[in-house]
Amino acid sequence: MKLATTTGDFGGYAKTAAEAIAYIRAAGFRYADLNLGKDHYHRNGIYSEDWKGYCRSLSARAAELGIGLVQAHAPMGRPLADPDGSFLADTLRCVHACAELGIENLVVHSGYLPAIGREETFARNAEFYAPLLSAAAEGGVNVLVENFNKMCVPGMYWIDNARDLLGLIEYIDHPNFHAVWDAGHGNLQDMPQHEELAILGSHVRALHIQDNMGDDDSHMMPLRGTLNLDSLMTGLQNIGYAGYFTFEAGSSFAGGEKRRRPFDGEERLRKLPLELRIKEENLLYEIGRVTLEAYGCFEE
Repeated sequence: MKLATTTGDFGGYAKTAAEAIAYIRAAGFRYADLNLGKDHYHRNGIYSEDWKGYCRSLSARAAELGIGLVQAHAPMGRPLADPDGSFLADTLRCVHACAELGIENLVVHSGYLPAIGREETFARNAEFYAPLLSAAAEGGVNVLVENFNKMCVPGMYWIDNARDLLGLIEYIDHPNFHAVWDAGHGNLQDMPQHEELAILGSHVRALHIQDNMGDDDSHMMPLRGTLNLDSLMTGLQNIGYAGYFTFEAGSSFAGGEKRRRPFDGEERLRKLPLELRIKEENLLYEIGRVTLEAYGCFEE
């Protein structure tokens, strides 16, 4: 397996995706997951008027840096509460951008609503994903649905485990619709990682590797929480997973400034200095390398 991480790791430091992938490369990574949420928030990048030109420019910069853009993450939103269709249109732009960038796998979260159960949740999501999958098939892109974190919105039906995730995939039944397994979200549930992965099997096309203490979706580095990496690695090898080992663990230190106690004076150290953030990112890379080497599957 090859190591990758998300451009979101440098969300508080980089103004553009091109800048973020430069920092990622400086930390040792050669592959990146393009987080499109920042483009969506600022209405630039893939949402700019010349978005195809932007994609060409980003591809050229990635090639110059020697870093591959191997997966992407669509913006978070409320796909089942989208009266004017604007969120669907924005998500479709992500599919088209991935086709332009040559990115094979795009993560698109499923939607949820209060007071509806499993069957209606599946049916409403099928309507949302249908135009995305049509565009994805034309562009050679896979749309990946994620096991999410039920703790974010309690009191409603929530696809937070492999069996329900497989149920949605089989309900929609499209050759371009598969799964991304979020190890941190899985760690918040009761079943061991290898058992969950066995349920999904070949539908697992990408990963979000992150850790937590089992009580909050904290997106920490592996080995800092209760995630059992041996269970995870055993499960991945048992299903013959051959994709990227992609981190989504940028909250280990980055973003901590939002949680620190306030101070009325000058705050020179509220944000981790960039040089230390890159060193932290390199530690993340080394944790990944050691993990994959322990199981004989590390690839440059």
